[in-house]
Parts: sequence; C-alpha cells; structure tokens
Amino acid sequence: MISKGVGLFPTEPVGAIREYTLLAESLGYDNVWFGDSQNIWRESSVTMGAAAVGTKRVVFGTGVTNAVTRHRSLLASTWATLAEYTGGRAALGIGTGDSSLRTMGLTPLKLRELESAVTELRALFRGESVAEEHSGAQFRLSYLAEPVKVPIYIAASAPKILKLSGRIADGVIVLVGTEPRFVEAALATIEEGAAESGRTLDDLHIVLWTPTAISTDPVQAKDLARAHTARVCIRPLPAAVDPALESAIARIRDSYDYYHHMDTEAGHADIVPDDLVDLFALAGTPEQCRERLEQVAKLGVDQVSIVPFVPPGQTRADTIRTFAEIADSL
Repeated sequence: MISKGVGLFPTEPVGAIREYTLLAESLGYDNVWFGDSQNIWRESSVTMGAAAVGTKRVVFGTGVTNAVTRHRSLLASTWATLAEYTGGRAALGIGTGDSSLRTMGLTPLKLRELESAVTELRALFRGESVAEEHSGAQFRLSYLAEPVKVPIYIAASAPKILKLSGRIADGVIVLVGTEPRFVEAALATIEEGAAESGRTLDDLHIVLWTPTAISTDPVQAKDLARAHTARVCIRPLPAAVDPALESAIARIRDSYDYYHHMDTEAGHADIVPDDLVDLFALAGTPEQCRERLEQVAKLGVDQVSIVPFVPPGQTRADTIRTFAEIADSL
C-alpha cells in the first residue's frame, strides 16, 4: 500500500484547514503538507500549529517554504518548536522560492544558496551556531536542550535541483506530473545525486506531489486541475515534452499570474489543454484516477501527496476521502 499525503494550501480559514487535517489523520494519511505563500494564503506556521492540536500521528510539514522570506533563524525555531509540540512529527519542506517571492518581484534562490541554507538549518537543529549572512554575527537556538531531529525535504522539478536533492536532502517532494516516464526520469536523476553522497534511493523518502481533482464528471475534474497543471508544466522537467505541446507551454509561461497561483479560476488555466492535464495531474473519475495511481505505485515513490482541487466554495473533504479509498484499495 502506497503512503498517502495531502497538500493543503491555506485558502480557507484556519479552522477549516484544521478539520481537513483531523480528517486526513482519521483516514490514515501519513503527512499533511501546508502551502507557504504569505501574500496569497494564510500564514503557514500559525495554520500548522493550530492544525496540530489534537492530532496524534500525522506528520506536519510545509509544501514548501523558502529561506528568503523566512530567515534561517525563523525557519529553525519554527520547526524546532513544532517538533517539540508534536513529539517529533515535523518535516521541513523547502525550495528555492516560488509565489512567495515572485509576488513581490524577488528572485528565487540559486541552488548553491539553497544548499547553504540546508547546511545551516541542520547545524541550528544540532544546537550549533552559524554566521548571519549579512552581519557576520553568530547565532543559535539558545533554548535547545538537545539536538532536534527534523528531516529536510527539497521540492524539485528540474534536473539540477532533483540531483541536488538526491545528494543532500532527507526527502524529495517531486513535482513532475503523474505520467510514468516523467516520474521515472525524476527518480533516475535523484538517484544520480544520491550516489554522489554514497547513498541510494532507499535512503530518501520520495513524495510525488500532484494536483488532484476527482469527480464523476471527468470534464469538471480536468478543469479544476488546469491551474496547478500550468505551474507544473512551465518548469524545466527531467524528460522531454511532446513537441506538439511546447507552444501551449510557452503561452502558459507568458501569461502565468502568481497572484492566482493554484487558483482554479485563474485566467492562465483556460489555455491549458487536456493533454497537459493528463500528463501532470491526477484528474478524472475515481476509476481513471485509480488506474493512474496503480501505474505510479509501481515506480518506486514512497508517498503520493495530493493537492485537492474542488469548485469554489465546496469542501475538499470529499476528495480527501475518495483518494484515501482509492489508495487503500490498491
């Protein structure tokens, strides 16, 4: 049975997100990942803390944060505190930065800067001091009585960051779609990076992150997944896209609006063809989604983490339940 995760963007009040979290735990989900984009969604750290109240098993993490809007000291303290409160059920998902930065005209981190941030975070979790990059002053988490174990996951799509993730991360949040050849290419690239640090894929936790819409109406399901599909397909990918789809991707890239990041009603969603949705999302009837999940489950990923999309004003609870039924039936 493949592990289940769910990505929750805080587009609804904290109380609603907490209810989804409790539902996910009751259905056997292993991880709940919270989107972190301060200009378009509610604050992730407050949401995670509130959602953790009353839980006993599910692991909390970001899908994903960054080390620009979040200073290293803030990231380390947030996760050390969350790990303390949850009894170690915390995972730090980090990337180079996306809508949280681009909505302010800021540039995502370079890979060497991301690697440096990961190194410093691990030192802070061990209770060690690191140098602040601007002032040069040494700082640490002075309240730690002992080292805290917080696995660090890197979100990755492009070949270079997939390889970096394999080399330095504890886990990888892979956003390359659900079509087997893209997933296989991503795993092969991660494995190359893992080999550079004397490891294999077995030493990492691989999470396949996928926009998901499940409906008895397959047309509606695809429509709901188009906006997130747009964000997936405009990134560099580990395998080539059919040349016939490249012009569509170019149009999406030119029109993408980060203030409508993952918004089902975003204007850029309207130009995403069905063929791209089929490659980069889990969208369709329950049976169609089950068939694709069966394919994915054979590829070697440890967890499929859905990002549920529903019509505006509707609850994500039904999708969370339906995916659990599908996954548990495999």
